[in-house]
Amino acid sequence: MDTIDDLLSRHPFFTGLKPEYLALIAGCGQNVHFAPGAYLLREGGTADQFFAIRGGSVAVETYVPSRGAVTLQTLGEGEILGWSWLFPPYVWQFDARAREEVRATAFDGTCLRTKCDADPALGYELMKRLARLVSGRLEAARRQLLDVYGPAPVR
Repeated sequence: MDTIDDLLSRHPFFTGLKPEYLALIAGCGQNVHFAPGAYLLREGGTADQFFAIRGGSVAVETYVPSRGAVTLQTLGEGEILGWSWLFPPYVWQFDARAREEVRATAFDGTCLRTKCDADPALGYELMKRLARLVSGRLEAARRQLLDVYGPAPVR
């Protein structure tokens, strides 16, 4: 059976991390499963963890009056869900719901923040990786908005 260290070493987000960092991060993790339709996180809830998705897919959603839940993005195997655990006031900004059975490793945000405070090099490495992730997601959101609200094609 694979340990959390083994699972992390194969997850793209953690690729290239020093083994001692993987061990520190793994110490804050636990393997979790979510049935289709289950919520991994809810908007307005306490952001106390993040997820390394190992299988399945997750819809990141927001509620729009008169339209209901709107999917902003779908995440799958090899992706990371959640960064609000790192930034005060530690509150989720969106809902995330399993579209199908999801296997993931959940990391305790307080545990990880404590380890990052104790080892600034680890904190810096995680911050760089999360900044890259946030930047990519913001760029994807911008492209999506341009598709929806951009100028109509010239005919």
